This record gives sequence, structure tokens and C-alpha cells, in this order.
Amino acid sequence: MKQATNTILMVRPVNFRMNEQTAVNNYFQENLEMMNNEINSKAQNEFDAFASKLREKGVNVVVVEDTLNPDTPDSIFPNNWVSFHENGNVGIYPMFAENRRNERRDDILETLEEKGFLIENIVDYTSAEAEELYLEGTGSIILDREHKKAYCALSARADEELFIEFCEDFEYTPVVFTANQTVNGERLPIYHTNVMMCIADAFAVICLDTIDDKKEKKNVVEHLKQDGKEIIAITEAQMHQFAGNMLQVEGMGGQAYLVMSTSAFNSLTPEQRKAIEKHCPIIHSSLETIETCGGGSARCMMAEVFLPKK
Repeated sequence: MKQATNTILMVRPVNFRMNEQTAVNNYFQENLEMMNNEINSKAQNEFDAFASKLREKGVNVVVVEDTLNPDTPDSIFPNNWVSFHENGNVGIYPMFAENRRNERRDDILETLEEKGFLIENIVDYTSAEAEELYLEGTGSIILDREHKKAYCALSARADEELFIEFCEDFEYTPVVFTANQTVNGERLPIYHTNVMMCIADAFAVICLDTIDDKKEKKNVVEHLKQDGKEIIAITEAQMHQFAGNMLQVEGMGGQAYLVMSTSAFNSLTPEQRKAIEKHCPIIHSSLETIETCGGGSARCMMAEVFLPKK
């Protein structure tokens, strides 16, 4: 099983802005002093430039346009509501913010089927929303697809029991921990695992400083080492520049790339860049508006498609 895929699903925003419903526990979001239509048009420009950079390298980017109704300010982050797997399974996930639940669209799955991808089975966890339990896709879950391990930092958006259920359904070994960030002098849970760690084929980029519990930290490190991953540690300050929010993808001729935002790239030290580039080249694109208002970055914008072809 490969860790990276050549096909990425992306949703182009039509009404992107800061989502007031997610800001309650996403401490990466900030208010920009500009009109929403200006924010949206900047976000669209960043989106288009990013998608075209991926395509230039031979990544198959499937772009779906968002719709104006219902109102979905965070639709640009599809990896939170859906995941696509090599056996034809699709995971559909329960979302913390009510207005994010409208992002789940059957027509997006139909678009992939029209493009020749095979969907065998839909595993739907959304009924957990009735109990106020959430698990936000590959935002909450970081998959080592090759070694069948799933990493999850527990938070209001990542329920432990649901995560274990996912691991049983998809046959992954769970690695559970808590990751915190300092907010106004307090240590509070990081909203998504994918802002503090990224797993690639031969390495992992991770903010170990966020795992306050020594045993949990040791366990995560042991799992990564056991699977032969080189650990590239980032600081909490770098994490706030979205240096943990990266994804390895496959371009032309099977060439792997690590994808990140320009702010993430700029936050890395020359040594860290070298450590990454020893394994694969980097693609970075400016996502400033999307990061500031959305509190998510490059990784969040890409839903990996591992589905088999018909």
C-alpha cells in the first residue's frame, strides 16, 4: 500500500470567510479587516494558484465548485468530512460545527464515479452528531497507510471511541495521544491532529512539543521509529505557521512531493528543509488568506483519493 496518491479532490470556495462556528476551538483562526467578498476573492486566487502548481507537477487535481446554498464557509477543507480508501471504501465523518455538516455532498462522490473511480462501500459515522461526538476525517486522523497505523490527537473534534471504531472498521492500529497548544497562557487541545503532524513514506514532520504527557510522546516516537520514519521535529511557533499541515502527494512518473503553504515553508530552518528534500522535493504556495480566516492550510484543502479505478 502506498502512502501517497496521485489524485487529490479539492473544493473551490464561493463564500469563504472566517467561520464563527469553528473559531470557538480553532485557535489558528483570525479576523481579517476586510469585506467577506474580498476575502472570498483572495481565497479563490490562492486556491487557483495552488491547484495549478500541483497540476504542473503532474498531480491529478479534481476540482469541484462549491455551491452558494447552503452556506458553507469552510467547504475549502473537504478532508474533514470524507476519506477515500484503496479497497473502495469511503468514510463520511461527523462534524463539530453545524454549518460544516452541509459540506457533505453526494454529488461530489458521483463526480469521482463519473471520473472512473470505484466506490464499493460507504462507512458513515455521522449519526454520532446526535450524541455530540465528532471525528473530523483526516483532520483528526493521520494515516500511515503503508503500516496500517492511525494517529489521533484527542480533542472536541476527535472522540476516542469513534476513532477506535474507525480503526476497527478500516483495520488500522490506533495510536492515541493528546496534543496541546498555549492559548493565553493555558494549555488547550489542538483542534486537529493534522496541524501538528504529517506522515510521509519515509519520514514524519511532527511538533512533539505539543504532546505534554511524556509516556504518550514516547509511544508516538516509538511507533514512528518502529516503521522506519525519520522524525523531523518542528517547534510550536513553526506549527503556528502551519508547518505541521503538510501532505505528501505523487506527481508525474511516480515522483513524490511534500506539499505545504509558503508560510510553512518560510518557517522551516535550512536544516529542516534539507531533511525533507533528502526524501522528496517541496511544493509550496501562498495561502495567507485561507490560513488566516480558515485556520487551516495546504493539507486541509486536499482530500486524497485512493479509490480503485473501475
